Amino acid sequence: MPRSGNKLSPPRIEQLRVENYRALRAIELKEITPLTVLLGANGSGKSTIFDVFNFLSECFQFGLRHAWDRRGRAKELRTRGQQGPILIELKYRERAGQPMITYHLAIKEGPRGPVIAEEWLQWRRGVRGKPFRFLDYKEGKGRAVSGEQPDEEDQRKEIPLKSPDLIAVNALGQFSDHPRVAALREFITDWYVSYLAIEDTRSQPEAGPQERLSKTGDNLSNVIQYLRETHPVRLEQIFQILRRRVPRLEKVLADAMPDGRLLLQIKDAPFEEPILARFASDGTLKMLAYLAVLHDPEPPQFIGIEEPENFLHPRLLPELAEECRAATEHTQLLVTTHSPFFLNAAKSKEVRVLYRNEQGYTNAVRASDIEGVDAFISEGASLGQLWLEGRFGMGDPLVNSGAPQGQGRRR
Repeated sequence: MPRSGNKLSPPRIEQLRVENYRALRAIELKEITPLTVLLGANGSGKSTIFDVFNFLSECFQFGLRHAWDRRGRAKELRTRGQQGPILIELKYRERAGQPMITYHLAIKEGPRGPVIAEEWLQWRRGVRGKPFRFLDYKEGKGRAVSGEQPDEEDQRKEIPLKSPDLIAVNALGQFSDHPRVAALREFITDWYVSYLAIEDTRSQPEAGPQERLSKTGDNLSNVIQYLRETHPVRLEQIFQILRRRVPRLEKVLADAMPDGRLLLQIKDAPFEEPILARFASDGTLKMLAYLAVLHDPEPPQFIGIEEPENFLHPRLLPELAEECRAATEHTQLLVTTHSPFFLNAAKSKEVRVLYRNEQGYTNAVRASDIEGVDAFISEGASLGQLWLEGRFGMGDPLVNSGAPQGQGRRR
């Protein structure tokens, strides 16, 4: 996995548009903030939006066919009753102050599997410049413009791909002739979308340092080993934070066993001998895993965390939310949650409330756009309190589909 080593401002996704992806018939998130929180009832679509990012990440790391087949192909991926292609469109900036770039990806089911129906990259040079597509492909055939600053006057070169299921950005981004394409490829390949499984963090993998936590956390011991050997000061900072949140915890050990496996142990201050990680609390291991990601010396350029409240004490969630906000100096975060305690540390413009409309499709509303929310906050109310009291008018699990009043029926 690439390690950018970039200390400048990170890339920022500012808009997301999705069509025909499961319950996301047609949804658009605009003005996405460095920390974005998805809130809603069970089944409202939070995990589906989360999976859009994971799907893209897998497409770039393992290929479209892998990501497509894992999700049941078009039969399970495409929105019920729809025949059009699945569309994912990102608007992002490589750095603060740089032009907005649009990445458009449309996928359809062909007779032999998934096909890239349409893929293009577009930007506008200058305030008055016209939108210009410097990469444009359909079903494996298309053209691209090379150079640091591709322009309308530059020559477009036909570069056919070997297969219509290949993503052009992933293929061309491996070559230095296309730095803008390469930057997007590195950006998406570098994403970390977490599906942390506590039991996996207790595993005993083969010894050997690893720089980044896996999606499930099964290499937590290896990451601790890497930090101890390469970034001991950063590891001590992580332990200091962990000690403030886990009473009596002294340190975490990752030692190689004679058979080559790596043993993770937790040492409490009052006792001489540490305990094995498989006997440690779920919350301790989960907090350690999150801190290892958020305090990564070379953090992923995008981090997704799903329902961090599971296994954690409610009073730890506001502090975890602040850890997430601090991490946005070097990365962008997407968090799904049901927790009012995590929500209390968020800002109304950072929160998207999701609900299903009468047709069963997911809609999203920014909390700051809901009438009365910011007024209540200015009077001292918290977002978590407003949500529990039903002040959002949507996202209520006791209302059918969590829809706004007037669209759903009381059960």
